[in-house]
Amino acid sequence: MLRPLLTALILAASPAVAQDTAFGGMRADITAPVEVAADSLSVNQADGSAVFTGNVVIGQGEMRLSADSVTVVYGEGGQSRIRSLEARGNVTLVSGPDAAEAQAASYDVETGNVTLTGDVVLTQGQNVLTGDRMEVNLGSGTAQVQGRVRSVLQPGGN
Repeated sequence: MLRPLLTALILAASPAVAQDTAFGGMRADITAPVEVAADSLSVNQADGSAVFTGNVVIGQGEMRLSADSVTVVYGEGGQSRIRSLEARGNVTLVSGPDAAEAQAASYDVETGNVTLTGDVVLTQGQNVLTGDRMEVNLGSGTAQVQGRVRSVLQPGGN
């Protein structure tokens, strides 16, 4: 029990390294519909995008993403097929007991990959992990954190 904890702490103290983490509850049904709610919407027909602003909340299955603004990029077939989401400002990603905060996030809807950047903070119960960048695969529930990674692990925690 002590050895994995020491290994995690040593890895967490290392500057500018990548750390893999199980993202237990941070899974999503990437085939589920994407629902978006916001205070306002601006659509650009020329480039096939839409910008949602003000109290933006996006849901897909059990996953929720909130931000100040989100740009939705549509793929072939118009607005019925979302290719990606670009979130900016006060970004929070929640699924089950796991939550992540960042300054920005990019979600590739087709692959189920989310990249969070800028002062990333991941909380799993009482455990906290921080870094500059976190890449999450929502299909597998795995994540990789990069850039000045730090961990606070609670004894006896999962």
